[in-house]
Amino acid sequence: MSKRFPWLLVSIIVLIIITIWIVWPTTQGVQVGGKKIIQTKLGLDLVGGVQALLEADLPSGTPVDPAALSTARQIVENRVNGLGVNDAVVQQAGGNRILVELPGETDPAKALAALQQTGLLEFVDFTKLTAQEIAALQLPNTVIKTDFVGGTTTSTSPTPTTSATSPVTSTGVTSPTGVTKPEQIYHTVMTGAQLSSVAVQTTATGGYEVAFVLKPDGAQTFKDFTTANVGKTLAIVLDKKVISAPNIQNPITEGKGVITGNYTIDSANALAIQLKYGSLPIPLRVASSQTVGPTLGQDSLRRSLIAGVIGMIVVMLYMALYYRLPGIVADLALIVYALIAFSIFKLIPITLTLPGIAGFVLSVGVAVDANVLIFERMKEELRAGRTLRQAVDLGWGRAWPSIRDSNFSTLITCFILGYFGKQFGASIVLGFALTLGIGVLVSMFTAIIVTRTFLHLVLDNIEFSEHHVWFGVARSL
Repeated sequence: MSKRFPWLLVSIIVLIIITIWIVWPTTQGVQVGGKKIIQTKLGLDLVGGVQALLEADLPSGTPVDPAALSTARQIVENRVNGLGVNDAVVQQAGGNRILVELPGETDPAKALAALQQTGLLEFVDFTKLTAQEIAALQLPNTVIKTDFVGGTTTSTSPTPTTSATSPVTSTGVTSPTGVTKPEQIYHTVMTGAQLSSVAVQTTATGGYEVAFVLKPDGAQTFKDFTTANVGKTLAIVLDKKVISAPNIQNPITEGKGVITGNYTIDSANALAIQLKYGSLPIPLRVASSQTVGPTLGQDSLRRSLIAGVIGMIVVMLYMALYYRLPGIVADLALIVYALIAFSIFKLIPITLTLPGIAGFVLSVGVAVDANVLIFERMKEELRAGRTLRQAVDLGWGRAWPSIRDSNFSTLITCFILGYFGKQFGASIVLGFALTLGIGVLVSMFTAIIVTRTFLHLVLDNIEFSEHHVWFGVARSL
């Protein structure tokens, strides 16, 4: 063995030890800065959950600002994290859609409602309204208009609410005489952009409310308004709907307040998440959604693991029976390949789905293909009378161009699949392309370094003329 191969062997052994520790089932994860950096992420098709495609809800023909959609995607991702969903996927799909996958989510309707709501909080001036007018504005589903022009919120169409005894205007205001007043626009004192922190807390009666703290600028605005309007009403409006209309009993000078209402713990948490992570720059609607049951996901995972193990065993048996001793060496390299690939999946981490596992299993064939090319070339050199050392080096050198070209072709295909899968929200295509691409790269490493090192380690001191059967080469040759 040449001088460099012992060092390569030591490095490979160290790498094997590290990868075994990473993929070992009892290795639950490593915390760095409060964040787990080693974990196995499973997609919703393996653990169950919900997948939804959120679409920009704008008038027909209205172009979607790419920057606004990117911001919306980030806000949706923050809200997903706030919901506590593990291993969620949030990615932009095309020019007007956002793909959301929530593995393990048990209440998809509530989760999607929290994600798609615009989440625009406004403190609106109701100081000139009567108690009856304020009560009319608090009717369910009544939408008002304000003079806040940020984002696209003012494009929301008013939703009139009618009553048999109290007619309502297009903005929800009813006159005492039953005569519909002209459409009214209300003044926004400030928006939720001035919020510094939001949290859910319990009330003295055991209910729930949402407490908030304002930023310095917002606190000053709040102080000035409440000081000048003691005894009057300042409404709290979420997505153009009045959720609370408290009277200002005293000047609020510390920049703190609460949003009260008939909240449960879930609805209070949902509201807090919307406010904490900002308002969406564009309204979103659920274009499509599907739910995968946890039982189906667990069964898919079990079947996938069985298929993967069977595939590995069949490939290893074939290599050992057909190529004899070099095939056994290739099997050892294949095990190293599997350890490295799976440890990379945990380190990145990559969310494993059924198509992703299929891509990994397919990459096993790619890894074996490189060994097949090397061994066939090596057998040709042995038949030509080369020594075993020469046959290994020449076989690898002459097989390398074919290995390189075929693997690069596969990588180009993976890139194209991954690009279009991400653009159109096809996460199953993206997962397949990603795991296959990583598998190809790892297989190139094992073919270049691991297999060659193992071959020199095992074969350098074997006399081919005495053990030709070990290599699948006939004696007459």
